[in-house]
Amino acid sequence: MEWLLYLSLAIIAVAFAVLVYYLVQTFLSMKKSFENITATAEGLREEVIGLRKESEQLLHKTNRLADDLQYKSDSLNSVFNAAKDLGDSFQTMNRSVKNMSNTVSQKADENSEQVANAVKWGNVMLEFWSKWKAKKDAKQTTESVQSDSNNV
Repeated sequence: MEWLLYLSLAIIAVAFAVLVYYLVQTFLSMKKSFENITATAEGLREEVIGLRKESEQLLHKTNRLADDLQYKSDSLNSVFNAAKDLGDSFQTMNRSVKNMSNTVSQKADENSEQVANAVKWGNVMLEFWSKWKAKKDAKQTTESVQSDSNNV
């Protein structure tokens, strides 16, 4: 029976050795997995650092572009203000021309009767002058004919 005890101890020892062997294999496999995880985490860490640097550069570039856009927008504001002032000037000029046109039209309406009378008197004067000239020419022709008759 003692041999049974030794045989049991031997089986237990072999089982324990097999268990230790598989535990060592498991731990070695876990070590490799942890090394892979560590390498992956280190790669991710480097990627995150690279992404952070790129995002900072992109943020700085975006801020510069926003500043440039603001500067250009401010510059365009002065152009739009000048265009508005020009439009206001044109409106003022149009109002002045309209007022002047209305004034001239009103004065023309007020003086149209006087102008019509002046034109009538001018026509009467031209008619008198024409008649006077015709009489003068007729008188000169008559005198010239009489003087020629007397000379003959």
